[in-house]
Amino acid sequence: MDKIDRTLEAIERTRQKMIEASEQYGLSSKEVLKISQELDILLNNYQNSKESKVWVSFR
Repeated sequence: MDKIDRTLEAIERTRQKMIEASEQYGLSSKEVLKISQELDILLNNYQNSKESKVWVSFR
């Protein structure tokens, strides 16, 4: 399993965690905000990884 696959799995786990936290604490809770920020980082990492792969393939 490569880095992109691991990142995709982490994105899905974090997304599910955020959904569960929002059901338990409400959408504007500190818990949901923290998880949302974690998800943002994962999504940015995923996007950057994909862009790097595309860049390498064009060389």
